[in-house]
Amino acid sequence: MRLLRVSSGKRSIGVIAGNGIYPETFVKAARHEGIRIIVAAFKGETKPELEEMVDEIKWFRVGQLGGLIKFFRKKGAKEAIMVGQIAPRNLFDLWPDLRTLKVLHSVKERNAESLFGAIANELTKDGITLLPATTFLEDQMATEGHLHGPAPSERDLEDIHFGKKIVKQTSSLDIGQSIVVRRGTVLAVEAFEGTDECIKRGGKLGNGKDVTLVKVSKPAQDMRFDVPVIGPKTIESCQEAGVRTIAVEAGKTLFLGLDEIKSKCSEGKITIFGF
Repeated sequence: MRLLRVSSGKRSIGVIAGNGIYPETFVKAARHEGIRIIVAAFKGETKPELEEMVDEIKWFRVGQLGGLIKFFRKKGAKEAIMVGQIAPRNLFDLWPDLRTLKVLHSVKERNAESLFGAIANELTKDGITLLPATTFLEDQMATEGHLHGPAPSERDLEDIHFGKKIVKQTSSLDIGQSIVVRRGTVLAVEAFEGTDECIKRGGKLGNGKDVTLVKVSKPAQDMRFDVPVIGPKTIESCQEAGVRTIAVEAGKTLFLGLDEIKSKCSEGKITIFGF
């Protein structure tokens, strides 16, 4: 049975929890800091196991922003954080309440930055501050240089430099934050489908040889949401697709499940390099 740790003296944070290991990673770090954790979970997205790790949890359908805000206010959460993704298919299968409809009508472009920014504004109207998505996880951010796996070759470094220039342009256009390259040729650019699908396409076109994934933040990245993330699943996707080098932006990219990442990079001979 889940044990609730309710204390009016504790700092309470509302967690908007998507899929993957991000919510669990944040909750463990926040627990270490003595935070009372109030979770808004999503059916078909959030892992049910999270329920055993938090103080309060309520399940919503994607699109119930009004209910989510009321829940946080009722439980005394004056701060919130977005952790984990929502599957693209579910973004087209919304169950919008009146507040969500208001947000959708207020944005001219329905990209991640516009939508999440509008959600942050709605939270602020109700006295809830949206925190950076890296809160309590600062020690898991990428640094510069060779990080994991085999050292990069000169050819790898050339492709990293090439890919970095290209993906910085695509990210500025809000197309995607990842690109797959091989020997100065762009094989795949991330779009709505996400990083893993981009890796699959790029690896297939590159025949799994000397293929490099480059991942960056957006210009003037809002660290409250849509922060670049590398996790064990990313490494698995790269290994299956034949991508042997991963380059990430230092200080902007978050590693989730770092011990497992290190192990998988070592086993699969996959290089991670920070620039």
